[in-house]
Amino acid sequence: MCGILAVLGCSDDSQAKRVRVLELSRRLKHRGPDWSGLYQHGDNYLAHQRLAVIDPASGDQPLYNEDQTVVVTVNGEIYNHEELRKNLTGHKFRTGSDCDVIAHLYEEHGENFVDMLDGMFSFVLLDTRNNTYIVARDAIGITSLYIGWGLDGSVWISSELKGLNDDCEHFEVFPPGHLYSSKTGGFRRWYNPPWFSEAIPSTPYDPLVLRRAFEKAVIKRLMTDVPFGVLLSGGLDSSLVASITARHLVGTKAAKQWGAQLHSFCVGLEGSPDLKAAREVADYLGTVHHEFHFTVQDGIDAIEDVIYHIETYDVTTIRASTPMFLMSRKIKSLGVKMVISGEGSDEIFGGYLYFHKAPNKEEFHQETCRKIKALHQYDCLRANKSTSAWGLEARVPFLDKEFINVAMSVDPEAKMINMDQKRIEKWILRRAFDDEEHPYLPKHILYRQKEQFSDGVGYSWIDGLKAHAELHVTDKMMLHAEHIFPHNTPVTKEAYYYRMIFERFFPQNSAKLTVPGGASIACSTAKAIEWDASWSNNLDPSGRAALGVHNAAYKNTGSNGSVKLAPNMIDNVPRMMDISPSGFVIHS
Repeated sequence: MCGILAVLGCSDDSQAKRVRVLELSRRLKHRGPDWSGLYQHGDNYLAHQRLAVIDPASGDQPLYNEDQTVVVTVNGEIYNHEELRKNLTGHKFRTGSDCDVIAHLYEEHGENFVDMLDGMFSFVLLDTRNNTYIVARDAIGITSLYIGWGLDGSVWISSELKGLNDDCEHFEVFPPGHLYSSKTGGFRRWYNPPWFSEAIPSTPYDPLVLRRAFEKAVIKRLMTDVPFGVLLSGGLDSSLVASITARHLVGTKAAKQWGAQLHSFCVGLEGSPDLKAAREVADYLGTVHHEFHFTVQDGIDAIEDVIYHIETYDVTTIRASTPMFLMSRKIKSLGVKMVISGEGSDEIFGGYLYFHKAPNKEEFHQETCRKIKALHQYDCLRANKSTSAWGLEARVPFLDKEFINVAMSVDPEAKMINMDQKRIEKWILRRAFDDEEHPYLPKHILYRQKEQFSDGVGYSWIDGLKAHAELHVTDKMMLHAEHIFPHNTPVTKEAYYYRMIFERFFPQNSAKLTVPGGASIACSTAKAIEWDASWSNNLDPSGRAALGVHNAAYKNTGSNGSVKLAPNMIDNVPRMMDISPSGFVIHS
């Protein structure tokens, strides 16, 4: 992932302002360590920190049209760029970069071209002929983006909060699927899929249609000019991504450049569920598997860095981001610059364990719609920033626009969980890849129960975080929490601990408003808590909080956020005192 920063209409074209923009752009250097660029046109500045994945030799930014009157700085990947190039007859491209098509599409179609882009992206386009600009973010918000406003009338755009929080009077999350135009001074939504209205679809479930759509989504993400691999937790989603990638890698340009044997990566505490399952899947698929171990103390030591890079105080996101942040550093050290990951499936198919309690297909479907719309605040934020903190790009095929349309058009009755019929969560996805003749995965992996990433890396990880917060946040501090933090007041010591760190890095009122809040059970929205009356007394984003559903569920939760474990899980949880403090161990 690259880093973009733009300051537009700042009424200051001095050298001092240019130096300040460069200084702020360097705060994003971790996202793009390969090259940096800055374009100035009057009082407009477009800066870029590049991670070179496509056309590393000549794709430096900003990018231009033929006469350099249209200037673009962009973060992302445009998977259909070759097709778009063919349709842009009469245009001359300066580079082989996939993002080079954006300026030329604007010349042909004005502001109405964004929906033609198939990929993940956020960009700023400046038309120097009339001094206007547009800003756009991809459909789901896979790439991170923020917008801010200065007292001088300037508009600021940055891939991360840290690029603008010190210089703007107000800033906020740039909404996914939207375009901001200087001509109107406001936003408009360019992404308008059928599912967005939350109307209940009725297309019959066809496993082969679903399978082909997802295979297509994975295959298009094999576009790369650099070494890559897959993140493999051993759960359904990442295992399917790995299986499809391994099947289709041979014969691709990537295989010719870097070899046809796929590399896979997993992280976890010693003895964690994910490590065991991932190792088994890797052996089955024949990948070159890299297993990274971390200790609870390793994770705790990284918390401040994680909050600085992820830019959130959301408990779920921090729990899951920390192992991914540690793993990304190790992956990058091996020379890998891009990974394919499995985010998004649980939102589309109702894979979180609380969906077991969905009362009917209408509420099931509406909850999946709400979850997809909120992805940019949670899993997309984690996947994007945990990896880009170390100059690594994450691609997410489940969030392919075409695939989402196919999956969200299926009658949600087929997605409903029905244990009497042996239909567990994400049954329609599992069934689509249950091929007896040419199996994608071992049966027990294909039908493995959902583990949230922060649980799957090792159950004692979350328990360790809670114990650490207990040492740093007193009962007296919690007593006054609503006065210290009136917005999104932390209700557990763990949440209070993260909030203190976040506000030290990002003290502005606008910053705290960029983080979502509200009650949650096992990653649910607040609305879904109504599905089970007992959940209101057990609010925790861990999958183990789904009482009566998770095989290793919490028995109950104390008022201070401490937990007691159900008898069926005590013997299966690696205890903190048994974990080696030695740090990472790598098995390649």
